[in-house]
Amino acid sequence: MYRRAVLGRDDVHEGGLLGGAGGRPRAHGAGAAGDAGAAAAQPGAARAAPVPRRASTPASARRVWLAGGFLLALGVLLALNWSSAFGAVGDPRYDKAGSTERPGRGLLTLRKQLQLYANLRPAKVLSATIDASPLKRERIEGVDLMIVRELTGDIYFGEPRGRREEAGQKVAINTMIYSEPEIERIVRFAFGLARQRRHKLTSVDKGNVLEVSAFWREIAIRVAKDFTDVEFGSMYVDNAAMQIIRDPRQFDTMVMGNMFGDILSDAAANLSGSLGMLPSASLGDRYALYEPCHGSAPDIAGRDVANPIASILSVGMMFRYTFGKPDADDAIQSAVDTVLSTHRTADIMAPGKQQVGCSEMGDLIARQLEG
Repeated sequence: MYRRAVLGRDDVHEGGLLGGAGGRPRAHGAGAAGDAGAAAAQPGAARAAPVPRRASTPASARRVWLAGGFLLALGVLLALNWSSAFGAVGDPRYDKAGSTERPGRGLLTLRKQLQLYANLRPAKVLSATIDASPLKRERIEGVDLMIVRELTGDIYFGEPRGRREEAGQKVAINTMIYSEPEIERIVRFAFGLARQRRHKLTSVDKGNVLEVSAFWREIAIRVAKDFTDVEFGSMYVDNAAMQIIRDPRQFDTMVMGNMFGDILSDAAANLSGSLGMLPSASLGDRYALYEPCHGSAPDIAGRDVANPIASILSVGMMFRYTFGKPDADDAIQSAVDTVLSTHRTADIMAPGKQQVGCSEMGDLIARQLEG
């Protein structure tokens, strides 16, 4: 469904929440934040577009990353041909583990195996949370940009990689590599998305230094000739990092490689004031994965203080790009904006607002949707 919405294709497949059998679905690793996101998407919560019926998945799916785990998640998704709402992963117990044992590496593998090559990270400043941003109101009011990050290539997957000794010295190696089809695929995807927004696309690279980026720029300029209705320009990544903070309203849709997208999307979090506000969608030709941009925050686990809004907004993106229900996404965003005008979690607390915990924030948004 998201392919049809973005690129005009007719690919339609099911979507849903990957969670335990029965009861309230739960986003993996997200704890209360995942539960709150699922609560806000229960049938009837967004009456403009009720949640489609979901299938049950094994209860052990909740513990996929702790159990070696991403093979199970991969198997479930392949079996169901489904989209998934997926929570943050990570645990400090694995910080010193080998690179292949860290939960984050499993997530990279999941993205690669499912060919989720297009990562969408919106940075939209809600009217109710302008005061939560460290930037001045006049710089961020009305900001609504979308970062399109290529997700299955670049230095995160390139070979060779690893550590070794050369001439008696320890060295570490990573390889930045992109093929022409990979670049053209993500650039065309971004142009298609820009057509659904404000018809403006900025391609980000480091073509003055890196051969890979110069190659990227050449292909982006060539592809732009097929989209003459979209305003197009290229920008070096260091300048883009400055411009996102200095004048973010100049951007609509931005497309870039995996590493640059990883960094700049976190920089864009400053616009909304918190990573707890940023959802994401990872899309491929067949599967989709929706997850908050933030980490798992194990230091606050069980304290009911996490911000669930990124998880809730990720469900909204699932409605828009998988179910083809942009009205439901709009309703969720509106409900979030309304609730934030009076209530906040600790990370975005402001004078005159009532502080609430993670679960209550989710309940407030659900009730606003029901109203």
